[in-house]
Order: sequence, then structure tokens, then C-alpha cells
Amino acid sequence: MNDHPLSQLPIALERDGFLRTLVRELAGTLQDVIGLEEAAGFISVVGQNMGQALDRDYRAALGVPRLTRAQVAMVLVDLKRRIQGDFYVIEETEERIVFGSRSCPFAEKVVGRPSMCMMTSNVFGSIAAENLGYAKVELQETIARGAAGCRVVVHLAPTPEAEAAPGREYVRG
Repeated sequence: MNDHPLSQLPIALERDGFLRTLVRELAGTLQDVIGLEEAAGFISVVGQNMGQALDRDYRAALGVPRLTRAQVAMVLVDLKRRIQGDFYVIEETEERIVFGSRSCPFAEKVVGRPSMCMMTSNVFGSIAAENLGYAKVELQETIARGAAGCRVVVHLAPTPEAEAAPGREYVRG
């Protein structure tokens, strides 16, 4: 197929970019048609399902029934690394894990599509809650909303700070 004359045209089209654009357009259409909150809700369902599957994969690979807090932090950084998100741990305590990110797996396609951040919220929240019992994910700064990077706080206990923070709560299923 590469010997076809059209294959030489200077068109920036490949699978990764196509799929990121597809997700961006789906999120944008949802945001435009049903609003940001409802769009985020739909994307949350997808993120939760993906989080559950990833959690099973990591626990199986590590041979453990549940991840420890330190393992949860490492898993969340690793899964983002595998999909080309540059996440790192800023702080880790008994009550919370704070992550920073210099890049999003959706790259520039996430800008202006904050509903897409529900993928991170739900993947992080479902993995943390399933293993540690509780999580509340606070998206303090996001590339989608114009920040240079992301700052994501995963609260691990329903402390007064967590209760006051905006975000979504997750509990072990």
C-alpha cells in the first residue's frame, strides 16, 4: 500500500494522532451538545472502566491482591509514562498523593477540552480507591484549562481538607 501515489502526499495522518483527534472531537461534541458537566460524566464512565482494567493488570503483574500507597503512586506514574504522559510525584503522605505533569497523553488535543481530564480523575481515583479504600481526585491545574502543566491531588482519606476540595470521590467497589 505504501507504493500508492497518495502515500507520498505531505498529510500529517497516523494512528496515534488520529485517535487523539477522535477523542478530542468526541469530547468537544459532547461538551457543545450536552454541556461540560454531562460530557465529563460520560467520559468518567469510560475512565472508571479503564481504571478497573488497569488496576487488575497491575495487581496481576505484581502478584498482589492490593497495592500499597507507595505502589499506587508508582503505578499511576508508570501508566501515564506508558501512554506518553509525563507525571511525577510531588508529595506523598498518609492523607494524599500530589502529582505534577509536564505533558498530557492527549498532547495539544486536550487544550480546551477539560472533560477529557475525567480520564485521569477516574483512572487515578478508581485505582487508588480500589486498593486503599477511598480517594478524592482534585484537578488543581490542568493543561486542558490552559496551565503549563497539571497538578493532581489524590486525597486518600476524607479529611476536612479533602472534604473542602473540589473533585470527585471514589470508594472501593
